[in-house]
Amino acid sequence: MTQSPTTSLSAHSPNGLAAVEQEIARACKEARRDRATVTLIAVSKTFDADAILPVISVGQRTFGENRVQEAKGKWPALMQSHPGLLLHLIGPLQSNKAKEAVALFDAVHSVDRVSICEALAKEIKSQGKQPQLFVQINTGEEPQKAGVAPQDADAFLAACRETYGLTISGLMCIPPVDQAPAPHFALTAKIAARNGLTNLSMGMSADFAVAIEMGATHVRVGSAIFGAR
Repeated sequence: MTQSPTTSLSAHSPNGLAAVEQEIARACKEARRDRATVTLIAVSKTFDADAILPVISVGQRTFGENRVQEAKGKWPALMQSHPGLLLHLIGPLQSNKAKEAVALFDAVHSVDRVSICEALAKEIKSQGKQPQLFVQINTGEEPQKAGVAPQDADAFLAACRETYGLTISGLMCIPPVDQAPAPHFALTAKIAARNGLTNLSMGMSADFAVAIEMGATHVRVGSAIFGAR
């Protein structure tokens, strides 16, 4: 199995991006996958524009933020001055932030409850925008963590589609920090497959190589690119 990267990658190249790209390429090669099938989301939460600009300058185009308010403060100007950037909301979404989220983000990775479905459906119709939507699965069934329980996933996905008219692109998961990630990635991939979903948002700085081996199409990497927060 590919050795998972750590935050020390950032010491080996400017902003760590080149090292992360090398690790993604190696993991894809070992998994016999095309590199183009994996989207790297550079997680820029807590970093300001001065830290983000060097990463943009060397070619990174897809970024992730955890909070709508933080993203509103720095991304409109960055996106105006650098056309073609894509922004993903990878953190929890509150219903009252759905309007702003649909307006700003190209993807939302944290669809996990009825109130969010209702709010997103309303704003997608109102704004005429269609962000890519991922349903978050709480694979470890951790009470402190957002996400749909695995046993409820099929019914929730059906409701997203049939009741709220949402187009769901894929699934997202965040494995428990004290457990091996591979079984959680495998469970997420299994749920996706039986529901006809092809996108899997899985893997962060410590385990994205494992996630790629397990079929991840989107990896969310922050500290290995930007350094410690």
